[in-house]
Amino acid sequence: MAKAKKEAIKQYVEREPTLQPITETIETNYMPYVVSVMVSRAIPEIDGFKPSHRKLLYTMYKMGLMNGPRRKSANIVGETMKLHPHGDMSIYETLVRLTRDNETLLHPFIDSKGSFGKQYSSMAFAAPRYTEARLEPFCSEIFTGIDRDSVDMVDNYDGTMKEPRLLPTSFPNILVSPNLGIAVGLASSICSFNLSEICDATISILKNPRTNTEKLLEIVKAPDFPGGGFVIYDREQMTKVYETGKGSVKLRAKCEYNKNDNCIDILEIPYSTSIEAIRKDIMDNKDDKLKEITAFNDEIGKDGFKISLGLKRDAEPDKVIQKLYKFTSLEDSFSCNFNVIVDSVPKQLGIKGIIEEWIRFRVGCLRREFTFDLNKKSEKLHLLLGLGKILLDIDKAIKIVKETERDQDVVPNLMKGFGIDEPQAEYIADIKLRHLNREYIINRLADIESLQKDIATLKEILADELKIKAYIVKQLLDIKKKYGQPRRTQIMYASDIVELTKDDMIEDYEVNLFYTKDGYLKKITNQSLRGNSEQRLKDGDSLVYAGEVNNKDELMFFTNQAQVYFSRVSDFELTKASELGEYVGKRLKFDEGERPILMIVNPDFSEKQNIIFAFENGKAVRVPMSEYATQGSRKKLKKAYSSASPIVGAIYETSDKHILILNSEDKAILIRPSLIPIKTTRTSIGTTVFAMNLKKNQKLVEIIDNYEKRYPEAYQQYRKTKIPATGTLLSDKDITKKQIKLK
Repeated sequence: MAKAKKEAIKQYVEREPTLQPITETIETNYMPYVVSVMVSRAIPEIDGFKPSHRKLLYTMYKMGLMNGPRRKSANIVGETMKLHPHGDMSIYETLVRLTRDNETLLHPFIDSKGSFGKQYSSMAFAAPRYTEARLEPFCSEIFTGIDRDSVDMVDNYDGTMKEPRLLPTSFPNILVSPNLGIAVGLASSICSFNLSEICDATISILKNPRTNTEKLLEIVKAPDFPGGGFVIYDREQMTKVYETGKGSVKLRAKCEYNKNDNCIDILEIPYSTSIEAIRKDIMDNKDDKLKEITAFNDEIGKDGFKISLGLKRDAEPDKVIQKLYKFTSLEDSFSCNFNVIVDSVPKQLGIKGIIEEWIRFRVGCLRREFTFDLNKKSEKLHLLLGLGKILLDIDKAIKIVKETERDQDVVPNLMKGFGIDEPQAEYIADIKLRHLNREYIINRLADIESLQKDIATLKEILADELKIKAYIVKQLLDIKKKYGQPRRTQIMYASDIVELTKDDMIEDYEVNLFYTKDGYLKKITNQSLRGNSEQRLKDGDSLVYAGEVNNKDELMFFTNQAQVYFSRVSDFELTKASELGEYVGKRLKFDEGERPILMIVNPDFSEKQNIIFAFENGKAVRVPMSEYATQGSRKKLKKAYSSASPIVGAIYETSDKHILILNSEDKAILIRPSLIPIKTTRTSIGTTVFAMNLKKNQKLVEIIDNYEKRYPEAYQQYRKTKIPATGTLLSDKDITKKQIKLK
């Protein structure tokens, strides 16, 4: 079947010569584009640069900007376009990123003058006609040996100039300069590390190729970012990044409380965020989680980075700072994805892999440099050896030149007269007349011994790769000594971090709580209640709870479907007395047909506290509150009580005060809670004990603990005579036999 399908496709393509299989189209059209984007644009190579960086820096090098005064950025951009056929603004944006003023790099490559914006802000940089730039002295470490054949030189885009294929960086710049790039189906995200630590790690691998990740973690503590701040150290995650080149690094800002001004000063922020992102995060949470913040002031200036956050007078600074970390990008993550182009092939490498590839690259650069030096010195030695031969008879050399009739015969005659080759003869023939003296020649010949020693040394180095690596070690030590600097990003361990509890995130203030029989809840501030204290209720509804509580207080709701919902006062919105309030079922997302039957404020889950449940079949049971204690932040508990008979009501037992149980015939009894049996299983309903004897077709309809409010006359008579309205008070021993008539 597959063979027939292939044959059919082949015949169709032959009939339609303009068509081609999609696989062929991808191979011939799409894949070259993919490779071009990866290699020629988006992904850095082992020297740590993308093509745009490399072309710009090399142009500045050829312009002589390693020394001397700065040049206008517009001029630099124009010259770079000879190597980089893109728009002037894209080149200028590359220049901006590499400058000292932009603060993108730990070790900037360009010394800048003017407004170049900031990496941590969307603030626009000045136009290139207003700014000036030149190379930093640090750039000497990326161009070392470039004029000594250390790297391949290739044609530029129109074949009119040569440019380096890579820059011969004398340190692993790929791990020192941060780099981000997105290609087709591939992305790279390389964080920066401390130069001194990377030099030490490279030296360790050069001396001992078996250096493992554990050793590298001791040397290279963690990434180091230009903006400072903190790395929240996670050993497991850091090991993953070091070994695979993929993972995440959590960063945190540096914040301090300024007591004099009652504000929080943000002094350093994560590399992965910006001022604008932080401002937006704060404003988005200002009316809810960050109410304590009153102002956002950008105070960045000559003294450095600083954002000041004004606080309310009663704010707790430490808690506000913790909330800022939780709800804003003042705590953020840098996603690592170490994709690097090595020999025109993208590779994802860990730190050791990148350093090993750089060592291989650097050894190749130095081998080419030493070979170049060897050839130059050998050529010079060869010429000086020829010069030494005329020392024996300078007059003869002069005579040969003098007696030669044609200019073109001077070199052949010298070759014949002294037994030297053509390059030697050319060299001697080009010596100025004033230099044909014994002193000059003897001084030149004195260089022979030095050259011979240098050549011997170079040959030894080229014959032994260990000597080349020793040379790299020496260079790295010099670079570390000259340019090394302390870590900017400090290390913070997770164990040192104080995490916010749920209570910490809730605003602490007193409110008035009102709860109705139909399940409506009102949270009202004292100020609002003073303005209007008359409560609006639905028709037929009534208040069952009114009191002062704290916004952090816990709430517990039992429902008619044997479920318990846990909540807090803070979960409900502030309202007014003139409003109906918030329906609990909607806020807590009750099931269909579910309604609340009991609310408890700040429940006590000790063994002494109980819940009394009464059921339509006349039974009642007490369940200890300890049965409802849950672990963690559980919001819902099923099977809160027995569902064998429909629930009539529930009471939170706070004392042994009599409660009233009412049946469908308006008859009631008063009993003490202590006479109702305790069951340690939530779903127990009891077996033989009835709270109230019921006749056929009768059922319980209500259980009341504050009956004195609902039936004041009966309550007053009970207090005076100990006899309810129309019946004898039931004794504790006879609770199931005698009833009273209340209506």
